Amino acid sequence: MVSIKDVAKHAGVAISTVSKVINGYPNVSEETRIKVNQVVEELNFVPNSVAAALSSKQAGRVALLVNLNVKTQAIDEIDMQYIQGAINKAMELNLDVITLFFSMFKSKTMEELIRYLKSQSITGIIIYGMSKEDKVLHGLIASMEFKCVVIDAPIVNENTSSVGIDHRKAQYEVARKTIEENNCKRVLYIAGKRNGYVTQERLLGMGDLVTELELTMLVRWGDFSELQARNITMKYGKNKDIVVCASDLMAIGAMKALTEMDIFRPVCGFDGIILMGYVGKQMNTVRQDFAGVSARAMEELALLMGGKEGCIVNTPYSLVRMKYMDIIC
Repeated sequence: MVSIKDVAKHAGVAISTVSKVINGYPNVSEETRIKVNQVVEELNFVPNSVAAALSSKQAGRVALLVNLNVKTQAIDEIDMQYIQGAINKAMELNLDVITLFFSMFKSKTMEELIRYLKSQSITGIIIYGMSKEDKVLHGLIASMEFKCVVIDAPIVNENTSSVGIDHRKAQYEVARKTIEENNCKRVLYIAGKRNGYVTQERLLGMGDLVTELELTMLVRWGDFSELQARNITMKYGKNKDIVVCASDLMAIGAMKALTEMDIFRPVCGFDGIILMGYVGKQMNTVRQDFAGVSARAMEELALLMGGKEGCIVNTPYSLVRMKYMDIIC
């Protein structure tokens, strides 16, 4: 079996340098990194931790790959629920879990990411918050080197399943409920991120509703930011009958803007985060059980690791009107 010493010898570097390259440490020159990676490929070197896991026929470890929302000062409740749900279910299934973040791999190529994950004995991955522009992650999934579950992204292959709610249907239902309750015709829709899978699906849901009820709709991009939603509402909200937001955080920003302008417009959100209950105004929203979605994703990943083929898994949601008394403990 090829050892790390063999790699170091062929590359003409120290063993510690090989270790740094394999584990993705930044303080290595690009020239050295390329040279070591070439030797790793040529010798088909597999780190000892991976070899040990495979030889003992252990299931390996699961990585939770999370895209943290760093554009808000609010605690990211959704990601915390995701992590909690996954870890609790992994404990039930006797799976070892580590949590990693997108920001850790911004400078890595797909090949470097694969080697890093293998060096950590990763055999299964759950990916949260992936967009259409995350090319390295798309390549990682397409490589089929790992069993993968993606949350809210319609990507399926033999080794990959997609888990999440029907965003198109949910957006249609919560907007329709709010529009019919208030007899609205002119809609300001504050969408999420242009490159987001959920944004695309929710826009399709709004398109269905506009066609069916013969509404007019102005779409603006809020980037899931409370501040941007506030500014958009300040600019356009006065001339619209309703503000439909693709997230609760943006709905809070829209409601604050309407309050500052001293005008009433119905607002609805999406997600069902606890923070909605503290706003002081009741709003319709789509409640997702993020911990439940993540637990279901862990179950699906365990099935994939056991030989099942990838598929689409739809999880439940509900339409709610968030109130303070519903959330206090």
